[in-house]
Amino acid sequence: MKIVVINGTEYKGCTYQIKEFFLSVLRDENEIAEFYLPKDMPHFCTGCKTCFVKDEKLCPHASHTMPIWDKMLKADLLVFAAPVYALRTPAQMKALLDHFCCHWMVHRPDKAMFTKRAVILTNSIGASNRKAQKDVATTLTWLGISDVSCLGFGLIEGVVWEELSEKRKNKIELKVINLARKYRRFKPGRMGFKVRILFLMCKMIHKGLLKKEEIPSADNQHWINNGWI
Repeated sequence: MKIVVINGTEYKGCTYQIKEFFLSVLRDENEIAEFYLPKDMPHFCTGCKTCFVKDEKLCPHASHTMPIWDKMLKADLLVFAAPVYALRTPAQMKALLDHFCCHWMVHRPDKAMFTKRAVILTNSIGASNRKAQKDVATTLTWLGISDVSCLGFGLIEGVVWEELSEKRKNKIELKVINLARKYRRFKPGRMGFKVRILFLMCKMIHKGLLKKEEIPSADNQHWINNGWI
């Protein structure tokens, strides 16, 4: 199984330890590629719309985004590990996901995404992790991934891993490892009900646009090339 890990911070603290617990169950038998933000993708989207109108390979940041996207396409499992900043996912994680909006269902979805599974790992001092997880999960859904699991922790005792009690560390480790064990055996994801509905809605939109446009847009042509319209 091929696994791609997107680390939302370069700092090797609590998020890193949680991610390492998860990978410890999977390292021996799987191929794992990791990216660290912002080092591996340091740019914000500039809104030039080149990816929408022409091609994502012409994005001014393609030298950073395309290696990550290519690995994601070939992966079976995607893992997103990030701390919670101001109740949301870190800006560097959002910046990466913004660059992939051209592959959302309404634009040019890649059918390879329909069979992937994903895991989102987060932590905060105590505030809810849900909105931060939703920032990532929303993009994954619109990319076409139905099988998305979220696991978040309120650290409570502090933000420095070494300062947490052994009891707290062990509790976190146990929960993470129990989740990781579910991914030991390769199992392709399936297109769930929500993603199917989104796909059908977007199909109707593109059929309608095709009737109005003399020359198909890049998005329309993508749907034509895949035999979806």
